[in-house]
Amino acid sequence: MAIVKMKRLRVMAMESDRDRLFDELQRLGCVQVSEQTEKLTDPDWAALVHRDESALAASRDSLDAVTAAISVLDRYAPQKTGLLSPLPLIGSGDLYDGETLEKALKSAEELRSKDRSLGTIRDEIQKEQSFQKTMEPWLKLDIPLNTRPSGALYTAFGMIPSGVDLEAVRRALAEKAEASSLEEASTDSEMHYVFLMCHKAEQEDALDALKAFGFSPTVFRDIDVNAREAWDASQARKKDLEGKREALEQELTGQGSAREPLELAYDRLTQDIQKETCKERLLAMDRTFFLDGWVSEPDADKLENLLKTYDCAYELRDPAEEEYPDVPIRLKNGPLTRCMNVVTEMYSLPAYDGLDPNPLMAPFFILFFGMMMADMAYGLLMIAAALVVLKVKRPREGTRNFMELVLYCGIATFVFGALTGGFFGDFIPQLAKIINPNSTFTMPALFTPLNDTVAILLGSLVLGAIQVFTGMAISVVKKTMDGHFADALWDEITWWVILVGIGLAVLKIGTVGSFPLVLVLGCIMLAYGSTRNAKGFGKLAAFVAAVYNGVTGFFSDILSYLRLMALMLSGSVIAQVFNTLGAVFGSVVPFILISMVGNAMNLALNLLGCYVHDLRLQCLEYFGRFYKEGGKPCEPLSIQTTYHDIIKEEP
Repeated sequence: MAIVKMKRLRVMAMESDRDRLFDELQRLGCVQVSEQTEKLTDPDWAALVHRDESALAASRDSLDAVTAAISVLDRYAPQKTGLLSPLPLIGSGDLYDGETLEKALKSAEELRSKDRSLGTIRDEIQKEQSFQKTMEPWLKLDIPLNTRPSGALYTAFGMIPSGVDLEAVRRALAEKAEASSLEEASTDSEMHYVFLMCHKAEQEDALDALKAFGFSPTVFRDIDVNAREAWDASQARKKDLEGKREALEQELTGQGSAREPLELAYDRLTQDIQKETCKERLLAMDRTFFLDGWVSEPDADKLENLLKTYDCAYELRDPAEEEYPDVPIRLKNGPLTRCMNVVTEMYSLPAYDGLDPNPLMAPFFILFFGMMMADMAYGLLMIAAALVVLKVKRPREGTRNFMELVLYCGIATFVFGALTGGFFGDFIPQLAKIINPNSTFTMPALFTPLNDTVAILLGSLVLGAIQVFTGMAISVVKKTMDGHFADALWDEITWWVILVGIGLAVLKIGTVGSFPLVLVLGCIMLAYGSTRNAKGFGKLAAFVAAVYNGVTGFFSDILSYLRLMALMLSGSVIAQVFNTLGAVFGSVVPFILISMVGNAMNLALNLLGCYVHDLRLQCLEYFGRFYKEGGKPCEPLSIQTTYHDIIKEEP
């Protein structure tokens, strides 16, 4: 239960062994390859080395093709899997099978080709549908749509707004152009569709008369038949396209068997991309390459055994103190504390020379969460959900840690629910009263949020003080181990002396006159410790700041723990409100329905609220006392799959 010690790794190996070595390093899964930017800017290195080339671009292109093919299958041949179904298990040999990858890439290209063809067909169908829409207003006219003025006859297709009276248009047209005719093809909610014929000598007069009514001409190009014939031809083309579309869709629907090889190829290509990304961090010379990275101390022996099988030179050493900011962080925790990784990683990993906060935080986080939720039914639901996922889903590390946190918090929630008598609030007493109005049944409880509010308030403050003082104690131990006892003496121990002095003053113990000696000693220590590095007027300012920050800091931090009482009280009240609303109907069924809906909402809100407020107490009030953050996560070259779990094989 600590930060895993890391070793600085440097390897000089033959270029011909590079690919094979990286394959084995990935299977080993313990080496993090570092960037080499600083060396490339160093003239001594830059004259000898260059960036190693890799096949990263090609691997990414292949992955994009496989991803697109899987997306095609998701649309046409979706796979039905249960929410809790575990991922299939495969061996590393299956993952790295080159023949399977080649076939999958060929299948991906075929699927993408069919999908592109399908897209083209859909576009063509859309065009035919749009063309038919343009033809529909003219279907009644038995006139070729490419009819143009000829000889002494002028003709034009056009549109007039539907709000215009066509008879008025015809009268106006007849007044200006006697030898003219306006035929209506159709009318919809927006337009009259008309066909104009007139003598060429009266063309301008006819158009002037029509323009006054909003006439706009319509020109049809490359259509030498009437609208009906054009529409029928388009419909025939559309049916043919729809047949092709259905045939292609059926082909894609039947391609479900291609999913497994594609998913296997996806997982293989993600490994290739990870390897190629690491290879781009190498420095290459004519026949050799240089690797700079990190390996965890427990895995160093395995790595050495591997490197000894190659013609290479390597160095493994402890990091120097100035290298600590660059050391990747890996936490080693047991089954009871690894669940806290969820919280630590959300906030920030510890620095390499800091402390692993997980075992120091786990008891408080779980205890506080259970206190805020405090309901047996909610706890049982959390426990059941966590156990089902852990047993059935076979989750990976991140999900496993989270569900274990839910499990432990559920147990704490159940315990506090038993202490407060909460089971969906006051669900059982309310139900008993509906069944028997004379019932006086109440759940056994050590204390209740509504009746013992003051006791819960004081308990919250006491728990807050315990955690704050625990954080201070951890800080004292850490500073002492690092050889900075003086800082611990003047920062934390001084305030302990002052607080003990205040307590003795209240009890009137150890006083000379009206002044408690311990308190006087504490004040002297505070005055010296806060001003030891200041000069002149700065000593006074430093002392005032130390007093102000210390007093307000203690009070504000401890008062923050009142949220434990607030959330316990709010969750209990909301549950009881919904139970009371359901009891208004005086019937069991409505009561259960309303109560369960309300409690489901209350549970969802409390899960989020309690987690956020618990997280705040740990990260601000607790971590601020001792935690040194800023660590970078350890991300070794390893096998990381999406669609499959890899069977662990003994080396």
